[in-house]
Amino acid sequence: MIRINVEVIFMTEQLEIIRGKEVGQLLQWEDVQKMKYSWNVVCEVMRLSPPVSGAYREAIKDFTYADYNIPKGWKLHWNTNSSHKDPTIFSDPETFDASRFEGAGPTPFAYVPFGGGPRMCLGQEFAKLEILVFMHNIVKRFKWELVIPDEKLKYDPMLEPVKGLEIRLHPLVHSQIT
Repeated sequence: MIRINVEVIFMTEQLEIIRGKEVGQLLQWEDVQKMKYSWNVVCEVMRLSPPVSGAYREAIKDFTYADYNIPKGWKLHWNTNSSHKDPTIFSDPETFDASRFEGAGPTPFAYVPFGGGPRMCLGQEFAKLEILVFMHNIVKRFKWELVIPDEKLKYDPMLEPVKGLEIRLHPLVHSQIT
């Protein structure tokens, strides 16, 4: 049920942009700005399967965490999933719910697929633009289907489909879109 609603809302947003364009007219910055729900979908995908598994930092002072004394200078590893799937931060954390990113979205530093603070990925906005333009052009030009609908996923060390996530693309004729 959720998957169908996501597809319908996502496609409605994308089709609205497509219908506002002449055949062959390229996306403009204003079009990308309209892809709010599409970006929410991408954010929820990255919450469930972050592009980076975590980061290392150095303790800048002695501190205690969960009854462990951490001395200044120790190297610490923080795992993205520990925040992204924490039920105290995200209710029902294993469920796909793009609406988590509506309005103000998650609290600061709760959702960090690109890191956070002064060391946040410099390419975040470029990646956002690339992802949204790619998604728009796939939807605009193709109907696609999974070759193996129930394909299993594995971590090695990143999440990846066991058989490569084969898809079959079917070119769309412009009249099929509108």
